[in-house]
Amino acid sequence: MPDRYHQRLLALRAELARRGLDGFVVPHSDQYQSEYLPASAERLAWLTGFTGSAGFAAVLAGQAAVFTDGRYTLQVRAEVEGADYAIRHQTEQPLAPWLIETMAGGGRIGYDPWLHTTNWVERLRSDLKRAGLELEAVESNPVDAVWADRPEPPRAPLTIQPLAYAGRPPRDKRAELAVTLRTSGSAAVVLTMPESVAWLLNIRGGDVPRTPLALCFAIVHEDERAELFLEPREVAPGILDHLGAGVTLQPPGALLEALDRLGGERCRVRVDPESAASAIIARLSAAGAVIERAVDPTVLPRARKSPEELAGARAAHLRDGVAMVRFLHWLEGALEGGVSELGAATRLEAFRREGALFRDLSFETISGAGPNGAIVHYRVTPESDRRLEPGTLYLVDSGAQYQDGTTDITRTVALGQPSPEMRERFTLVLKGHAALARTRFPAGTSGSQLDALARHALWQAGLDYDHGTGHGVGSYLSVHEGPQRISKVPNRTPLEPGMILSNEPGCYVAGAYGIRIENLMAVRDSAHRPMLEFETLTLVPIDRRLIEPALLEAGERDWLNGYHQRVCHALAPLLDTAAAAWLTEATRPL
Repeated sequence: MPDRYHQRLLALRAELARRGLDGFVVPHSDQYQSEYLPASAERLAWLTGFTGSAGFAAVLAGQAAVFTDGRYTLQVRAEVEGADYAIRHQTEQPLAPWLIETMAGGGRIGYDPWLHTTNWVERLRSDLKRAGLELEAVESNPVDAVWADRPEPPRAPLTIQPLAYAGRPPRDKRAELAVTLRTSGSAAVVLTMPESVAWLLNIRGGDVPRTPLALCFAIVHEDERAELFLEPREVAPGILDHLGAGVTLQPPGALLEALDRLGGERCRVRVDPESAASAIIARLSAAGAVIERAVDPTVLPRARKSPEELAGARAAHLRDGVAMVRFLHWLEGALEGGVSELGAATRLEAFRREGALFRDLSFETISGAGPNGAIVHYRVTPESDRRLEPGTLYLVDSGAQYQDGTTDITRTVALGQPSPEMRERFTLVLKGHAALARTRFPAGTSGSQLDALARHALWQAGLDYDHGTGHGVGSYLSVHEGPQRISKVPNRTPLEPGMILSNEPGCYVAGAYGIRIENLMAVRDSAHRPMLEFETLTLVPIDRRLIEPALLEAGERDWLNGYHQRVCHALAPLLDTAAAAWLTEATRPL
């Protein structure tokens, strides 16, 4: 590890001692609780070197640890110096027991109330209090005090998401939200997730890498008025006309005064304790507001895509399928001349950029050859870049932001002749993928009730994967969107028509290879009413060379052949002769 991370750890410890704190928690988070952060909020990466999208560090005077989930167990060990930080699985080895064990004599643990939710604070405080430890909010973040060259906050221009893609005008959405507030007896709601504000007002931005968001808060009142709080930036006159007279723009510093006004009027204010910064609820409570702790009321309407958003998703996936097929066709020829992970990722991005309405990637491409494919959220760098070698597997997980839709797809490709073990495990993953794609289920079913379908074939072989099976996806918004998901973790949100989710079971052998097959799907009404089913949106062939046909049942084989027929029919007319011929071969029936 470069010495700079060790020096940063020492500087933070000195700052904590100066403040009389015995420890401090540094999350991968910002004041909006975002998954993907601007450079100015990458405190965890700056301090430790860990660049994953989920995790946190706990720094004490004599010990420190980095906690993350199963997606990053390999990556965190590669990026973080074990001599400075213990590495822990945040689910199996939680923070509270570690703090209690390492601080048996008591002490004061600091946290930044803008970077943690109220629910997180209350759970941790309760656990620590029983052990005689104090959890204390800081007025300013000690990491910022020692981060001398911290970047400025982003201020990208706002843009309008046209009605043709959004489906509903902002005024109608605000009116519906106001009805929800009046029905629950609330005077206002504080929206703390930028994607909620973006959806509500049909605006987009460029403050967050790979996600078209403007970092902002909003307060929406029962009379349909909305206050939008964001960093000063160039706002074109068309934006103000689009927002309308019912929406006012204010700087972020005005948020606290607005919260105080709500408290002074003894208003009932709705706030989501799972997504709002602890500082917001604390400020409202101190000012005298009556807090209604309830889920962000835009979350479900945002998850239920409008007909226009679904049409955009289908169109975006068609263009994305063309780019992916051109890439896979190119890859076969490029292997003879030699290609690396970085070279492949760069070429794939170039194919996507040629598509209409392309705006950006939806996340950094995971381009993993051989053992790097076993790192679930691997990020290739010039230092880690590997050549794609015969006899190995290549895993590419990628996606794009088109103005009419967001894509996310993973394909695992055989480089040369795959081993029998690779074929067997790939086929087990395919069986789980097909089981989920083919299922019908009644209304009221949640994703956690379907998760075992994707794992069953792997489980029977003594295998599993340490990540969720499916996440929600936004409409030219975040590639990871709630509240719906498919996971072992219990989730009470029923799947409803219009929701988009991923289907991505996998199998990973550390130091050897990774396998994942991912398509996006939309929930829809089934012809067998009153059941629901999935419509597969992604249109890209699955590598037939990795399939062991003898392991497939007739229904699974029929599903794959039907899917490939659909892919070929949709994409072949949009490809040049050589790529179309490659696709025809790649989608031959089993």
